Amino acid sequence: MVDNETVDKAIAASSLSSAAGFSEGDDTALVQASQQGHLAAFDQLIARYHQRIYATLYHMTSSHEDADDLTQESFIRAFKGLKRFKGDASFYTWVYRIAVNLTINFLKKRSRRSYHLSLNDMDLQIEHHPDLVMFVSENTPRRDLRIQELHQKLNEAMQKLSDTHRLTVTLHDIQGMSHEEISGIMDCNVGTVRSRLFYARRQLQGLLKDYLSHT
Repeated sequence: MVDNETVDKAIAASSLSSAAGFSEGDDTALVQASQQGHLAAFDQLIARYHQRIYATLYHMTSSHEDADDLTQESFIRAFKGLKRFKGDASFYTWVYRIAVNLTINFLKKRSRRSYHLSLNDMDLQIEHHPDLVMFVSENTPRRDLRIQELHQKLNEAMQKLSDTHRLTVTLHDIQGMSHEEISGIMDCNVGTVRSRLFYARRQLQGLLKDYLSHT
């Protein structure tokens, strides 16, 4: 049985392998080559999707260390499972699903941590709320303090969402994924994605509106 250390070494060794013929290949060709044992091809797949997966997992975990470990583990599992990959979904969707499920399970096992998120990262309808616009646009010495407080309240509100709803917001509003992409990653229909996103936004809006009304 191949252990994680062996896989880690194999992936790292791919940088020493010849990458000729793979740099311009599409995912299908790279996956097929990887399944045949060409480590340089799998290295190209890692290079394509590592940063996006890492960013998603960071927003889910609020920890660079956890996101880095989970991203590495996701590619290890993908490498081990390549023989079972039939191409029913894209490699991109498949590896994201592995990463997301791994992280959801991780979050269930660990104590909850504060969730750090910048208002600039999100495209929420609440950003157009008149109270919020006035709150952050008023040019006074208290403005920076108010924005900092609002960031904190947003992070607290995000932490109150379920892992599933927080993930949906992260994938759509931070990663910019479509409903269809999220549907494939979370293994649910598009209607469920829209419903989860609507519910999460409404909950966030309600929590922030309550805060703004008392400032």
